[in-house]
Amino acid sequence: MPPTCSVLDFFEGGSDSCISAHTLFLCLCPTRETLVAPWCAAVSCRVWCPGVMAVPRGIEISAGQRGFKRELRSTMTDTKAWTGTTMKAFIVLALFAVAYAAPIEDDKIVGGYECRKNSVPYQVSLNSGYHFCGGSLISSTWVVSAAHCYKSRMSVRLGEHNIAVNEGTEQFINSAKVIRHPRYSSRNLDNDIMLIKLSKPATLNSYVRTVSLPSSCASSGSRCLISGWGNMSSSGSNYPDRLRCLDAPILSDSSCRSSYPGQITSNMFCAGYLEGGKDSCQGDSGGPVVCNGQLQGVVSWGYGCAQRNKPGVYAKVCNYNSWIRSTMSSN
Repeated sequence: MPPTCSVLDFFEGGSDSCISAHTLFLCLCPTRETLVAPWCAAVSCRVWCPGVMAVPRGIEISAGQRGFKRELRSTMTDTKAWTGTTMKAFIVLALFAVAYAAPIEDDKIVGGYECRKNSVPYQVSLNSGYHFCGGSLISSTWVVSAAHCYKSRMSVRLGEHNIAVNEGTEQFINSAKVIRHPRYSSRNLDNDIMLIKLSKPATLNSYVRTVSLPSSCASSGSRCLISGWGNMSSSGSNYPDRLRCLDAPILSDSSCRSSYPGQITSNMFCAGYLEGGKDSCQGDSGGPVVCNGQLQGVVSWGYGCAQRNKPGVYAKVCNYNSWIRSTMSSN
């Protein structure tokens, strides 16, 4: 019998081992028509784990593009449908891995605008040969990101604007420790927060700065800035090289819960526009939601991107101040 892999792992035929999830998803629809797409959002489509090797990409799945949600475990023979609340999730066959390497794993803001260069100095890019998630610098040695972006080792890129070129403002620093919240759940993305300790302190300057942790939780209606290199398209792939920004309000808890019945915990909030058209997307995962100069949210998940009545869902950073500070002081 093949092993039962964790939600973020997939079974590799012939080796009796689980492999870590990594990027595009190969969707197998009822018509037997296969589709390589940024996500398998259609309720009728199923994720197919072929015998060769399916590498779910970190940007969507383990590395985060904007999150995903799976309620079923995956093995080589698992072809059960994802639930209708399935989030954006990328899976790519190994033979596609090289061709799609860097750009496919990045997702960007839908309906936003190009950020003024170096105007978001706390924004970082998590990189493992390609950008796969965002993050926020909260001290010279610590970064906050999403737990579903976890990789044991990564390069943290600071001072970035155009991730396709060297602009002379960048600092590339390897991770020394990557610490997920101890109560993170990959089943519903509760406690979707993670800390990354840098191998050396970042040099703080006009291009690289920290963002403050929240002094209190933000109220609904608060205007916030969301940023990232995620997908700019709600129905396809369009990944920018330059950092994108989106101004969006925090939605009421009632609106958030009615948009995702039974899926919102006390550690989550929604932000964006119920009419759709503007949202964070795949590749933005782990990135910042900053309101009044304070880090209030971490890009976590959502159904599709910029869809009506399906706003983005974010980890509520104000609930984690104690955990963040105690983890930093003990590591």
